[in-house]
Amino acid sequence: MKVLLVGNPNVGKSVVFARLTGVNVITSNYPGTTIEFIRGSMKIGKGSAELIDTPGTYSLEPRCKAEEVTAKMLDEGDIIINVVDATNLERNLYLTLELLERKIPMIVALNLWDDTKHRGIEIDVEKLEKRLGVPVVPTAAITGMGIKELVSRIPEAKAPGVHKHSDEERWADIGRTVDEVQIVRHRHHTLLERIEDASVRPLTGIPIALLILFLTFQLIVVAGEFLIGNILDPFFNGIYGPWIVGLFSEFPSDGIVYQLLIGRTTAGIPEFTESLGLLTTGLYVPLAVVLPFVLSFYLMLGLLEDIGYLPRLAVLVDNVMHRIGLHGSAIVPSLLGLGCNVPGALSTRILETKEQRFIALTLISIAVPCAAQQSMIFGILGKLGVEYILLVYGILALLYVTVGYILNKLLPGERPEILMEIPPYRRPDAGALLKKTMMRVRGFVTGAIPYVLFGVFVANILYLSGIIDVLSSLLGPVFIVWFGIPPDAIAALLIGFLRKDVAMGMLLPLGMTAKQLVISTVILSIYFPCIATFTVMLKELGPKRMLKSAGIMLLTVFIVGGLLNIILPL
Repeated sequence: MKVLLVGNPNVGKSVVFARLTGVNVITSNYPGTTIEFIRGSMKIGKGSAELIDTPGTYSLEPRCKAEEVTAKMLDEGDIIINVVDATNLERNLYLTLELLERKIPMIVALNLWDDTKHRGIEIDVEKLEKRLGVPVVPTAAITGMGIKELVSRIPEAKAPGVHKHSDEERWADIGRTVDEVQIVRHRHHTLLERIEDASVRPLTGIPIALLILFLTFQLIVVAGEFLIGNILDPFFNGIYGPWIVGLFSEFPSDGIVYQLLIGRTTAGIPEFTESLGLLTTGLYVPLAVVLPFVLSFYLMLGLLEDIGYLPRLAVLVDNVMHRIGLHGSAIVPSLLGLGCNVPGALSTRILETKEQRFIALTLISIAVPCAAQQSMIFGILGKLGVEYILLVYGILALLYVTVGYILNKLLPGERPEILMEIPPYRRPDAGALLKKTMMRVRGFVTGAIPYVLFGVFVANILYLSGIIDVLSSLLGPVFIVWFGIPPDAIAALLIGFLRKDVAMGMLLPLGMTAKQLVISTVILSIYFPCIATFTVMLKELGPKRMLKSAGIMLLTVFIVGGLLNIILPL
């Protein structure tokens, strides 16, 4: 039996799902799309059923890909649990009536029941049941109230013989239903509601957004660096490194097998960021460099989602983002990329069209430096003066807007408007938050590591075959004449494919001038992203579109690097 959770966005479906399922849940993409849904198992009496959390939708007449997927999934369901926001009954009942017209057995979870009393709302549940013709159960999923009754009444789910109505007839029916079952009493705004209002008005919302994003970014960085410095680096350097080197000690260190699997070692310990071994760099980069930031990022992202802040942020920046072919929701992947480009790239899945995802992924790769890379920008240029750091960030910001504007003009395709419900702020459920975080992290680990291993293998082959040396000699004149930087910087660019911060560190011994350091830093920021991000792009865009994005990066590097060499008076 398949049970579908269906409801508007931001009605608490994910928390209801977490209450109904155990820990063994799976995130999947709907066939032929990048739209994700979650499925797990739940107990019904003495048996069990598959529970599917469908993408949030306002209507079964699709206006975006996510709503289209939900409409299609209804054909696969045996029972529908329609999750309704009890504090916004009129808007939610439109979808409810559409579902009743599909004549699939259904039960209604009247969620956020605890919020109704805070908002002066009284609903007669028995009258609502009679009006709809299906069981209605008040729930407050965040506390678990009503969940047991909801499960016990699933066998009572009904498919009343409701004929399809026109849009006007549905709204008229909704009006009569709400008048009959709901009473709203006057009450004054609470402090929390005043904060909700302030966070969407530009004058107050922008400072609030900057503060929240600064604190979020700091927590992501601090948590990630703590995990790396106190757990992962000690494990790889003190335990795993000596063990893996000892395991292959019988192989000659200059042999191809040793070089492919282990790479270079120093005092019996692999140089994890530069060795290019499949069992060293191939595992260290995704697990000890990227994963800590992915974990802390997904935790903070889930927290902001569950609190109800992200829709407010999207609305604040919507007008600006439309200029570059995106909408307000696209600001989230870009901001996440400031912590780590990998989760930023993965989160572009929230965008509806392939054109929007292409633009967002390309802009993240070109103009959004990750936390590790930013630390090196400060380290390299900070000694020269803060004006050099501001210059680099100013160039990247200008590139973000300019490249986005050009891509928006050149790429055909639909640019849907932002259609987003702004929910009230709510207290997050710790269990649901952790479950959602671990599902996302598991998806990253299983999806990214194979691509990283493949990329490391290819890079190793290029080194061992001498192709890198050939490239250095061929590209040397371009670096000297056009970019105005020494050809020795080519090695840094190649290492930057694995770790941008390590590559930037390789610029310091080259004795470059301030102008050369600025140009080199900008070039390293905007050319190919690190291998982890690059492989995620390959997975998200496919080979053809990924190569197109890579071509845009190379063209941008060539134009910007040359122009900086000409115009910078440093």
